[in-house]
Amino acid sequence: MTNIDFAPLFRTAIGFDRLARLVDTASSAGDAQSYPPYNIEKTGDDTYRITMAVAGFHPEDLDLTVKENTLVVSGRIPAEAQKSEILYRGIAGRAFERRFVLADHIVVEGADVKLGLLHVNLKRVVPEALKPRKIEIGTAAPAIANDTATAQAA
Repeated sequence: MTNIDFAPLFRTAIGFDRLARLVDTASSAGDAQSYPPYNIEKTGDDTYRITMAVAGFHPEDLDLTVKENTLVVSGRIPAEAQKSEILYRGIAGRAFERRFVLADHIVVEGADVKLGLLHVNLKRVVPEALKPRKIEIGTAAPAIANDTATAQAA
């Protein structure tokens, strides 16, 4: 595995220490499981959708949790759900856990299951304090010049 040195970036950028953790997570993603398959779509300027194939899972068998900018989607089918003997299993129904790293200000708006697909809707919500704003430039004379003029007049 190749190590990446972020020292030059950290000399001039502040607050990007999370970047190293993201790169580590992305590099270990190649070893991760491929079940269940999923899509990530950009549905608008600030909206996204994750679609996962969860055939055989009911909504109560699925769990979505967001903690520290990580969305965790997991599924478990209860053992008593198997009522018959399976001669051939082509549809996987095993337990899974899938993690997605979310950027700052991404919130989960909701999720639903339809036709064996789990749809998770995400939206970027930037707080008002972080949005760009126009700063007015005043034309008042500096206070030092006024103090000098007052001292000379006296």
